[in-house]
Amino acid sequence: MNIKRWLIVAAVLAALVVTLKLTVLKPEVIRVRTATVERGVVEETVTNTRAGTVKVSRRAKLSPQIGGLVMATPHLEGSLVSAGDLLLKLDDRMQEAELDLARRSVTAAEAQAEEACLTAKLAETELERTTSLHGKGIASDQSLDALSTERDRSRAACAAGAAAVAQARSRVAVAEVQVAFTELRAPFAGTVAEVSTDVGEWITPSPPGVPIPAVIDLLDPASVYVSAPIDEVDAERVKVGQAVRMTVDSRPDVPFFGRVRRVAPYVLDMLEQNRTVEIEVNFDDQALVVGVLPGTSADVEVILDQRTDVLRVPSSAVADEGEVLVLAGGLLLAREIEPGLSNWQYTEVVSGLAEGDVIVAARDAAEIKPGARAEAR
Repeated sequence: MNIKRWLIVAAVLAALVVTLKLTVLKPEVIRVRTATVERGVVEETVTNTRAGTVKVSRRAKLSPQIGGLVMATPHLEGSLVSAGDLLLKLDDRMQEAELDLARRSVTAAEAQAEEACLTAKLAETELERTTSLHGKGIASDQSLDALSTERDRSRAACAAGAAAVAQARSRVAVAEVQVAFTELRAPFAGTVAEVSTDVGEWITPSPPGVPIPAVIDLLDPASVYVSAPIDEVDAERVKVGQAVRMTVDSRPDVPFFGRVRRVAPYVLDMLEQNRTVEIEVNFDDQALVVGVLPGTSADVEVILDQRTDVLRVPSSAVADEGEVLVLAGGLLLAREIEPGLSNWQYTEVVSGLAEGDVIVAARDAAEIKPGARAEAR
């Protein structure tokens, strides 16, 4: 009887142990974020260490060559202008008066030159007549000599008159230049970024050799590019002509594409520990960046190498030693892979996984480890 009782107790205890193992003592199933091994594009890239800046290749800070009273600023900030458009007009009354005086001087010089040349022509005729009379013995040698001298003097006066006309015309050209100095015109088509003066203000001439401070900032929005710093360790891998992906802060959801146009031949020593090399990148489609303001922050991603139709996994899934966790049969299994190209987003899998394998996308909890029971979120 006692034996039978003990057998019953043992059976109950065994059942209780099994129940505990299947319930209370059963390993907890953790939920993990997963990704499927797939085929796609993987790139090796270099990104900027600090925010880059949108700049323009054609930008001019303009000022007139002389001082004066501002009479007109026809274009406001933000206006689009064509090459040759008037941007600033100074008071030109003095210069116009000088130009009028120079033009009148030309008229006077031309009249004097015409008079001198008519006198020379008359002297030439008189000499010819006296020479004929001298041959007949009627005119004296003295008369012939006097007329010859007068002919030469009048010729010289005619030549001097012509020179005076040329000189007067040169004064007109100088006066026209002085008038032109009262106008500031656009050297190229662009956008007026800043106007730092207004009608009625006086622009003061600077001392010799010192330019007048710029009063108009003109830029060509069609010549935008991005300047960005990259780490010095990546400098030798970045080459002119390499493809680049860019984003600008004002249009965060719009990808831009371009090419490296310049890699600086020197390293910038910034704050001793932050040493970078500046690169410049052109946009492939300038029309796409119309409206992007110079000075806007930008990020660049230089594509060093690219492979298509290769197995890839999220880079966050790969541990430093090249290990990934595969979810199979409800368990997490460690798998060593041979990585290829890699960037912040994807890592190429040369071997160790097959297309369609389910892996842990990120080990964001301590319990996510080999041997743990898991299921996909």
